[in-house]
Amino acid sequence: MGNQTILKEFFLSGLSDIPALQLPLFLFFLLIYILTITWNLLIISLIVSDSHLHTPMYFFLGNLASLDLCCSSVTVPRMLFDLHTQRREITKTACITQVFFFLLFADAEVFLLAVMSYDRYTAICRPLHYIQIMNWKVCVQLASIAWCVGFSYSLVQTLYALKLTFCESAIIESFLCDLPPLLQISCSDIYINILLIFILGGFLGVGSLTLTILPYVYIFKTVLKIQVKGKRSKVFLTCSSHLTVVFIFYFSGFFDYFRSGTNNHYAADKVVSVFYTVIVPLLNPLIYSLRNQDLRTAFQSGFF
Repeated sequence: MGNQTILKEFFLSGLSDIPALQLPLFLFFLLIYILTITWNLLIISLIVSDSHLHTPMYFFLGNLASLDLCCSSVTVPRMLFDLHTQRREITKTACITQVFFFLLFADAEVFLLAVMSYDRYTAICRPLHYIQIMNWKVCVQLASIAWCVGFSYSLVQTLYALKLTFCESAIIESFLCDLPPLLQISCSDIYINILLIFILGGFLGVGSLTLTILPYVYIFKTVLKIQVKGKRSKVFLTCSSHLTVVFIFYFSGFFDYFRSGTNNHYAADKVVSVFYTVIVPLLNPLIYSLRNQDLRTAFQSGFF
């Protein structure tokens, strides 16, 4: 390695090399980003301003909207900048910084989805003790744990990513700095980094998914015992919104992280990355707002 140049700057391959597509892609993702910011800020403002929404369920939904807002803001502005300028250069420091914040918000969301599942379990299966169990102190603690889990995982992965050296290819086959494409161009030993992704990432992902799905086993058992059809439908509707978000988030995230080790599927990896970094933060508030009568009522009373 003595005769090799240590790279301090990378080149993002971006979404497309076709010049004619740069402007349409820029306008398309700019519109998505504006809608994402608008919808998530709207949900946060409704939850803060409407006293009827000052409940644990909407407190966690407000945290989810905040994470989606942050996650989108870490990735999309950089993408828009590259599409507009067509430069795509990024320093190693800026790249690692983007990795840190993206992992922080994404993994905090993983644990928050599990917390939201526990909240639904408590409300449906233990309604008489719900207020005592899910008091505001517990809610704040659970939300704080979600953010701390994201921060801790991100910090560990970032510290080991800082030790990587890059001396051959400077082209990151993605539109953002993320661990899998970054590891692919490193000329140092990435065994520990891969191990951390599969052990820590797998433990966090599978563990959180288990904590998310397990409460629904008890929820469905409880719901099936409900005799009133209208009440049963309302419970299913509330749970279906959360489960839809969980499915979309985990499917795209697992597909990207645990499949991106191959070098022959760059186009597919970019599509999946776009989906869970750009589209999912837009879909989450839409899924919850369109299926939630309380949010629709708060929106109508607040703006009409």
